[in-house]
Amino acid sequence: MAGAANRTAILGAEKMAPAIPGAGPGYEWIAVILLSLGFGLVGLDRWIIAPLAPAIISDLGISPAAINVLVAVLGVTWGVAAVLMGSLSDRIGRRKVLLPSILIFSLASGLSGVATGFLTLALIRGLMGVAEGAFCPTSFAATAEASKPSRIGFNQGLQQSMFALFGLGFGPILATWMLTFTDWRGVFLLVTVPGLILTVLLWMCIREPANIVARRQAAATAPSASVSEVIKVRNVRLGMIGLLCAMCGIFVLSANVPLYLTDYLKLDTISVGLVTSAIGFGGFVGQWVLPALSDLFGRRPMAVLGFLGGAVFVYLFMQTGANATMLFINLFLATVCSFGLLSLITGPIAAESAPPGMVSTAAGLIIGVGEIFGGGLALLVAGFVIATYGIAYMLWLALAGLAVGTVLMLFLKETAPRRLRNMAAA
Repeated sequence: MAGAANRTAILGAEKMAPAIPGAGPGYEWIAVILLSLGFGLVGLDRWIIAPLAPAIISDLGISPAAINVLVAVLGVTWGVAAVLMGSLSDRIGRRKVLLPSILIFSLASGLSGVATGFLTLALIRGLMGVAEGAFCPTSFAATAEASKPSRIGFNQGLQQSMFALFGLGFGPILATWMLTFTDWRGVFLLVTVPGLILTVLLWMCIREPANIVARRQAAATAPSASVSEVIKVRNVRLGMIGLLCAMCGIFVLSANVPLYLTDYLKLDTISVGLVTSAIGFGGFVGQWVLPALSDLFGRRPMAVLGFLGGAVFVYLFMQTGANATMLFINLFLATVCSFGLLSLITGPIAAESAPPGMVSTAAGLIIGVGEIFGGGLALLVAGFVIATYGIAYMLWLALAGLAVGTVLMLFLKETAPRRLRNMAAA
């Protein structure tokens, strides 16, 4: 409960700190909406490559395994940048990180459309990963600072859910629709435009909070802990490996399902877009539902249920033939479980398990390991599996990650306050 005590101290300091200079009564909702749209564009720019993969492969003459490498490059650079740039924004301010990062990843998306080969595209995607990794923790902090303390969880949940909704929900439908009147290069160029518009809106609206210093002083009064002490915490270690397992399931599916549906099940383009959109809509629901249920029933039961449910529905997806309706249902339910794990592990489990004053460090370690290995290494392994055995066998890798996570979460220590009170009373 030390992490909870530390959060209480910081929130208390924020309540006493001056408001954001020049911010009117509507600033909270303006900031939250813009930052949520920004994180939605992060998801769109990151994952629109998946539904475009068949066209990219045909045009550039690359293999399906190379698509996994492109997604993995972005995941690795994202993970490294997220760890480093979040702390940088605490020192130099939110605007100095937010505005360049959204501008760079938007331009990088457009540059993807002029890539002449695999190496060029990999370099551009790596640059995009750095910018998106910088935007991620900084935008989360900006959302929290713009929010009333009673609405921080609601607002951050709204923001994070936009990643799945835009990137994996609307993205496949939008991409396959645009392919009816342009090629994959034109799609990348078109999705640059919203990012440029949002950059201007954020520059006009987002203000630096006056309470950054107060938050830092409040955190400094808590006993400090080293990174090695954070790693010694069982839940942090389990969270690092657990997030890797969850991302193994999520990213392997997200990167390869369009190819699986196209090349293995031979679905038409519109059906591929609709089925693939289940990943985004399921993720959107899961990132709200699973953490909310864990407040009532506990972190460990919901973490176990999330991994187990994800594994069951991935298996059912594997057993489904070219039936677009059943494919959508099974994929939707699989991602409700697996995407919910992302919010649960990086949110309340990380915060409640961290030593005092080290909440961001704990979350950063969990996210960094998950992104670099789950979003990077797992996709390289998936690429090898696809090249060696065929596209259908990548589903076994996703299933294995979720199955291992189910066993790991059995050893998680419960941290939910309501659950702990009930256990103490019993």
